[in-house]
Amino acid sequence: MPVMMRTIQTAVPPTILYQDKVRDVFAAQPGLTRLGQRLINTSFDSAQISTRHTAVTEFTTETVAENPLFFDAESGLLLRPSTKERNEVFAATAPGLYIESAQKALDACPDLAPGDITHVITVSCTGFYNPGPDYQLVRALGLSPATQRYHLGFMGCYAAFPALRAAKSFCEADPNAVVLVVCAELCSIHVRSSNDPDTIMGSALFADGAAAAIVTARQHSGSGLRLDHFETVLTPVGEEAMAWNIGDEGFEMVLGTYVPHIIDDHIVGALEPLLARDPTLGDAYADIPHWGIHPGGRAILDRVQKRLQLGDDQLVPARRILNDYGNMSSSTVLFVLKDIMDENISRASSSGERVCSMAFGPGLTVETSLMTLVSGRQG
Repeated sequence: MPVMMRTIQTAVPPTILYQDKVRDVFAAQPGLTRLGQRLINTSFDSAQISTRHTAVTEFTTETVAENPLFFDAESGLLLRPSTKERNEVFAATAPGLYIESAQKALDACPDLAPGDITHVITVSCTGFYNPGPDYQLVRALGLSPATQRYHLGFMGCYAAFPALRAAKSFCEADPNAVVLVVCAELCSIHVRSSNDPDTIMGSALFADGAAAAIVTARQHSGSGLRLDHFETVLTPVGEEAMAWNIGDEGFEMVLGTYVPHIIDDHIVGALEPLLARDPTLGDAYADIPHWGIHPGGRAILDRVQKRLQLGDDQLVPARRILNDYGNMSSSTVLFVLKDIMDENISRASSSGERVCSMAFGPGLTVETSLMTLVSGRQG
């Protein structure tokens, strides 16, 4: 009874941030040390990001807000809203992204009606409110009021994998289950001016976006990604190198410069339990055609590629998403997997090709998954 991810659909806020313009705004803030300015220029220019999306419309210099909360375009100053004010923006704007991406996912599966959804799993680490997005999706999409609802909060960039793993378990327990998984993150509401290297790195990388997937074991005519195996590994070091804390002026990211080195040292070991689930794969990583790697940053992708000896073409999806969207925390790896599906699922020759996917987060946690591109009738 294969469990399939039938579709992945995405949504982003309409406001686009251009990396060079954002860099110049951050570099012009008062109170920066000479080292801080140098770190800003280096972090932004080396990120391999061209554009990002934000739910904060006043972040663009073209918008002059009457009562600015985050950015005063007239003075060029970044402001310091409280955590409460930032979270209010999340509560006001995140629902639209959750609902838009979820509606697109339903529309992409015309054989499924809203009443067919049995479970909803929502994910976010960038804001909180209740009744939450799980409740709002049931109401907005016309799902059954008996739909089982779950929310995974504050897990970080790897959280899409626990959500998909739970969806797979629901479908294995009930072959009639149809699970809607939706990740939505508004990372940009937590940016601030700082001389701190971790804060600067976050300002250079993070962005906003949502992604929704439908997971089911029901028989269907079509294509998708078969969810084969999931594994979780905690690296023996790195607990202090990646973290996500709540401060008085927003959530505070810890992303130590040593994180790429930790991933470099431990990625082979982290993959061992996953690839051991399929003895035919061995340890020739380049033989796995598709790699859905969470683009936590350029250095992380570089380290993974070099350590696993992957070809440039195998990193194209991750690097493309990083360039076009930045790091949208938990939703990002779903953007990468969507890119892989969109590029390959229509080609009959791709059916049966394996996809190895991974994401990294606080702990340091490495979540991995093995999937298979499938076309044709399943069930």
